[in-house]
Amino acid sequence: MDAWLTEYGVTIGVGGLILFMVFIVWDLARKSNAGVFGTMILYLALALGILGFVIKTAITYLLERNMS
Repeated sequence: MDAWLTEYGVTIGVGGLILFMVFIVWDLARKSNAGVFGTMILYLALALGILGFVIKTAITYLLERNMS
């Protein structure tokens, strides 16, 4: 149970956090009147953070697969 929670709980938790951050960026762009370009820049920065998480997960998977 502990291993399952560690493996999937972090992934599900980070996924939920990413969805919450999408809402935060949308609300920030709306309240600050960022416009289309500003909103795209905000979402680009968020997407780069998400991409970093996905790359970290892929690298971890590949390293663990090659170790065994």
